[in-house]
Amino acid sequence: MISSVTVYCSSSGRAPKAYFDAAASLGRTFAREGIGLVFGGGKVGLMGCIADAVMAGGGTVRGVIPRFLEEREVAHYGLSELLVVESMHERKMKLAEWGDAYLILPGGFGTLDELVEVITWRHLGHHRKPIILLNMNGFWDPLLGFFRRIAQEGMVGADYEDYFTVCSTPAEVECLLMERESLAGERR
Repeated sequence: MISSVTVYCSSSGRAPKAYFDAAASLGRTFAREGIGLVFGGGKVGLMGCIADAVMAGGGTVRGVIPRFLEEREVAHYGLSELLVVESMHERKMKLAEWGDAYLILPGGFGTLDELVEVITWRHLGHHRKPIILLNMNGFWDPLLGFFRRIAQEGMVGADYEDYFTVCSTPAEVECLLMERESLAGERR
């Protein structure tokens, strides 16, 4: 069963309002359905928005933040648990370990890095956790086009599409999360 989901998303406060609305909606769903949030521990951007929504709904939120970001005063101290680590590598390992599935919302370079990393790990057989990509407003379309290109060029097999599920709306993500039992069957 999926009891916690690692969410990767933007730490920018300049993201479109629709993305903040989606993060808040998903956070409320997590709280209502008893799904724990695992995330990068920041109080800013979509990260802070989804964490605040889960906490406001009485849910559980575990954050992991490297010390250098905590010192920049972006750490979210109003969580169920906040782990401060020494490096980005430690942070990424905990985020990968603590979640039963991955949900990727719109984001910048860090989110892109995390998305590609969990897909690569899936490709290499390191995990079989579900990966859900929220492609709201076609945000990830250019990247999905690149994935098709590398498959066409023979750099990855055509089965790469089995590594993740693309959703266009928060409601589609919520429906997938409601099917936690079937999602959990993917997990190893």
